[in-house]
Amino acid sequence: MPAAPPAATGTTTAGRATALTLATLAFAVNFWAWALLSPLGPVYQESLGLTAGAVSVLVAIPVIVGSLGRIVLGALTDRYGGRLVFGVASLIGVIPVVFLAFADTYPLLLVGGLLLGITGATFAIGVPFVNAWFPPERRGLALGVFGMGNIGTAISGFATPWLADQFGRRAPFYVVAAALAVTGVVFLLVGRDAPGTKPAAEPFLKRFTDAARMRVTVELAGMYALTFGGFVAFGVYLPLYLESVYGLTVADAAARSAGFVVLATLARPVGGWLSDRIGGEVVLSYALAVVVVCAIVVSFAPGMPVATAGFLAMAVALGLGNGAVFAVLGRAVPVAMVGSATGVVGAAGGLGGFLPPIVMGLIYQATGSYAIGLMLLAAVACGAFVYSWFVLRARARRSSTDR
Repeated sequence: MPAAPPAATGTTTAGRATALTLATLAFAVNFWAWALLSPLGPVYQESLGLTAGAVSVLVAIPVIVGSLGRIVLGALTDRYGGRLVFGVASLIGVIPVVFLAFADTYPLLLVGGLLLGITGATFAIGVPFVNAWFPPERRGLALGVFGMGNIGTAISGFATPWLADQFGRRAPFYVVAAALAVTGVVFLLVGRDAPGTKPAAEPFLKRFTDAARMRVTVELAGMYALTFGGFVAFGVYLPLYLESVYGLTVADAAARSAGFVVLATLARPVGGWLSDRIGGEVVLSYALAVVVVCAIVVSFAPGMPVATAGFLAMAVALGLGNGAVFAVLGRAVPVAMVGSATGVVGAAGGLGGFLPPIVMGLIYQATGSYAIGLMLLAAVACGAFVYSWFVLRARARRSSTDR
């Protein structure tokens, strides 16, 4: 398999900055599009008379498709380059957004949500695109900065309901469609793939299976399912948790949940930066240890000040862990396979965010408490910590010693 130069020979500081800025902004816009339906769930529930289960399915469909679609877009990026794939994918994303603006029945909303998944899959384009621009010792920070584009979900949470309330239900779709169109055009006109990047020549299936069989891909997929999955799950489910356990108002619970999302997002580049200096495996291990402690603390439903501190500390840890995962991936996976590997790992992260809210809901329905669900999180995080500390970290230390 042809491989691009590990340090992207011929790159300049300005070129790297432009590539990183374009990718991060495009990721944020696409993630806003991906999260359009969730804030409008109550509106659709009331106007169409939907059950809570029907709304859950509507909100979940873009998440599932966006997660699995990362496998395809990651492989396409390895083959055709991030500039072309990111630009075209953003332009294609305009279609379901405009479609949803006029969808007025539940089946049409489901179709639109299915197509909308492509915008969430764009994460798998940006990672190999950015990774190729930076030398190994700077990839952690660069990928962490790119990962901040998931702030698009928080933007959607604030802006989408406001636009719909002020200017009508179709307004947020028009705004996002225009933003996607501009993003796609700018990426095609201004974006550039890293100098020296060579397209992968092997068929998609071979590249996917080769990436999926790599031990590091499987390991990081599991870690990302926990760290990013936890971020997504709490971002979605925390408002309901705070309302049920602490009796907060909808507005107060939403504001606190937004704080969780923002803090985790800001911690992501810090995780990448730390990984460049002390190793991603070390950062990931400590982050998982913090998740274990915080999950145990909040499972006892302590007073609001302690619970707030626990959830915010967990947000920071999950953000650090997200940054560390791709810092490790950027170093451990051959450059020409980063897109395919990112697709696998990214898909695991997205699906990891889909399952926990369902499990938490079922546990609460059966027991009237979230304690068991949070203890399960602590147990899974503890197992991940043990593996990260004694396997990933130890292997990284042996590898550095061998050099």
